[in-house]
Amino acid sequence: MTSPTTSAPPDLTRPYQGYVYAYPHKTAYRPLTPRPRLSDVWADERRDALFLYLHVPFCEMRCGFCNLFTRTGAPEELTTAYLDALERQADAVGDALGKATFATAAFGGGTPTYLTAAELDRLCDLAGRFADLTRIPLSVETSPATATTDRLTVLAERGTTRVSIGVQSFVDAEARAAVRPQKRAEVESALDRIRATGFDTLNIDLIYGIDGQTPESWLSSLDAALSWEPEELYLYPLYVRPLTGLGRQGRSWDDQRLELYRIGRDHLLGLGYEQVSMRMFRRPSAGTGDDGTTYCCQTDGMVGLGCGARSYTTELHYSFEYAVGASAVRGIIDEYVRTREFGDARVGFVLDDDERRRRHLLQSLLQASGLRRADYRRRFGTDPAADFAAELTALADRGWLDDRTEVIRLTPDGLAYSDAIGPALFSPRVRTLMDAYEAR
Repeated sequence: MTSPTTSAPPDLTRPYQGYVYAYPHKTAYRPLTPRPRLSDVWADERRDALFLYLHVPFCEMRCGFCNLFTRTGAPEELTTAYLDALERQADAVGDALGKATFATAAFGGGTPTYLTAAELDRLCDLAGRFADLTRIPLSVETSPATATTDRLTVLAERGTTRVSIGVQSFVDAEARAAVRPQKRAEVESALDRIRATGFDTLNIDLIYGIDGQTPESWLSSLDAALSWEPEELYLYPLYVRPLTGLGRQGRSWDDQRLELYRIGRDHLLGLGYEQVSMRMFRRPSAGTGDDGTTYCCQTDGMVGLGCGARSYTTELHYSFEYAVGASAVRGIIDEYVRTREFGDARVGFVLDDDERRRRHLLQSLLQASGLRRADYRRRFGTDPAADFAAELTALADRGWLDDRTEVIRLTPDGLAYSDAIGPALFSPRVRTLMDAYEAR
């Protein structure tokens, strides 16, 4: 089975084609031959304002919509071996980086709080080799079942400023329909523990488009989330992807997603939240800047640790092998924990000048704050409207783009179609690589 993305440009009339959280997607990565040494990869890179990311590829359950790089039911001996391998990787990456400073950090997955409190403490020790976690923003993902008091206490004591919890729906029947067996009472208890521990930012993830969901039940979930006064909310459209639990059912679902998105967006805007992107909404008092940090994803690098993490330099994005299917993921994790030498980059994508410009365009335009022409000109010496005239004109003709000022922004309707606009801006080279990728 291949990736659903094709080498032809996507149809802009279909609003939900792919979530572009990074460019290019890992399905465009290929084995690097020869493998470059990390010391060479980072030799001429800026090493300030970096993003530190640690990936924990374990969950207590696999949700029906999930295509993340993660496995369930990992025994203690595997999590210990994984942390041992993570330590070896941290040694090698630290040697290759040398002196570096980080603007922000995150633990993702998977579910980082699948680890025990003691293991989370060790994870923080590993991250602490690169940055003082008490002096920079640190975000950690959790789930209702693993947001226990002992784990949350460790995270708070080690400097965590933001906790993101995947709730998806406060309606038990909808959670079951998304193959996420949880009770609202368990969710509420977890949120109570998070608030009692006292983090600066609480983010709640919700999903719209679940089988059986109605505008009324969607608003009910939103209001249940809002009762906890979260500093951030992410509203995700449901995708049924190959090799996920829902994808194997071969079912279709009532596609009210665009209607539900607009209902959720307007509800949050009416209550004073600001829209940061199609998915992200934030209370204005929750922070300043695009993400509350000095990190800029368009121009700054990322250092990823763990077999599901990716790293970014100016010209090379690299990671380990990628998979979604359970057996393939387990095999990659098993190989990772056996690895002794982490001094090179194995799988990746080399960005030429066009791809760097395209990435800057994508990462900027899909944010409500838009693309600052001056930033683009300063970096590349040209204007984005000249470099991407056909693409931007097509968006403007649909009423999705406001390009009349020094900041090029998507209109509200344009933001609503972000999951069509993002894939439409992929280069032919990236679309071809993604189309040829064999999903496993």
